[in-house]
Amino acid sequence: MAKVALSSIAKSFGATKVLDGIDLDIADGEFLTLVGPSGCGKSTLIRIIAGLEHQDAGSLAIGGSRVDHLRPHERRVAMVFQSYALYPHMSVGANIALPLTMARLRLWQRLPLLRLLSAERRAVMRGIESDVAAVAAQLQLGHLLDRKPAQLSGGQRQRVALGRAMVRNPDVFLMDEPLSNLDAKLRVHMRTELAELHKRLGTTFIYVTHDQVEAMTMSDRVAMMDSGAILQLGTPSQLYEKPASLKVAQFIGSPAINLLPATVAEGGRVELFGRPLALSVPLEPGQAVTLGLRSEALSLVQGEPGGGRAWFSARLRRKENLGSEYVLHFDLAGRDATGVTMRATPAVAAGVNEAAEVTLGFEEAAAHVFAAAGDRVEPRGQGAATASVVPLRAGA
Repeated sequence: MAKVALSSIAKSFGATKVLDGIDLDIADGEFLTLVGPSGCGKSTLIRIIAGLEHQDAGSLAIGGSRVDHLRPHERRVAMVFQSYALYPHMSVGANIALPLTMARLRLWQRLPLLRLLSAERRAVMRGIESDVAAVAAQLQLGHLLDRKPAQLSGGQRQRVALGRAMVRNPDVFLMDEPLSNLDAKLRVHMRTELAELHKRLGTTFIYVTHDQVEAMTMSDRVAMMDSGAILQLGTPSQLYEKPASLKVAQFIGSPAINLLPATVAEGGRVELFGRPLALSVPLEPGQAVTLGLRSEALSLVQGEPGGGRAWFSARLRRKENLGSEYVLHFDLAGRDATGVTMRATPAVAAGVNEAAEVTLGFEEAAAHVFAAAGDRVEPRGQGAATASVVPLRAGA
């Protein structure tokens, strides 16, 4: 079993607190991603799991056993770094075999000349070569074993780094932003390879990235971190569809979520641009809230939408052509600092001219409400049949 359990992990560098009491349980065979902005503590946390850093407080267990006192090579974890960390003078095969030669050969068996005289060493090396060949076959590196790292592409080097980790047969794979040095097309390809590799091996993967697309596409669960704390832990869908805070909502999703200022009126009704919505929240009147709308929640409307929808006027600023779809950027009339984005098909985008004023509508049930402190507020009575639907104008 390779369950990883972190309890109250804390770490500071001088006066700077990097981790603030992290509690996290990672199931055996799970692919968990730590995601967050630079400096949030995710790389420090994975280095503590690897044993490359030691926590100031808290405990760490792998497979049900405490490992705080164990050195990195005793923890049965393997780490893949952002820089690949391949030895340039060694072949691909030798790079992959290195953890095994260090573990299985005694010091004198690794010395020049003396090692050639040892029959025992030759037997051990045959076993190592067999293990390397098996891993290379899994990663489609068999034809590259005699090459040096300088003769490989970025994706091939990344697979060699993975192979060097796999050959140890670890209980846990740790990956610290392993795709950040690759170009966009290769990152997409390697995301697929990593997801398929995890499925084949069934081993626990802990992956660190600042790229929310990587987190969303590969993970069983995602831990969103900021300022040394976990803001939300859940499936990719949960973080996208039910963000626990404004920070999570802003970080997860591309394009970024649209944020509109709103207030709470009598009875908890949410008012947007001074007009009431069919949304009610358990907050006192007069409080400021933020309404979050994903770009796909918005649509162009003609006339008055049906019940449960609100709408407002906007003016097209520019179009982004992404091939299969467009991202349309709008300004809201009379509100220079407020803009929104909307996903649109090429046909819809073609029907909107720049600087044209249009009406954007949204299902009120799709709106996210955040309190002034940034916490999520669950609306009550979304889209109630008794609530009137009032057209909203940004300049109102």
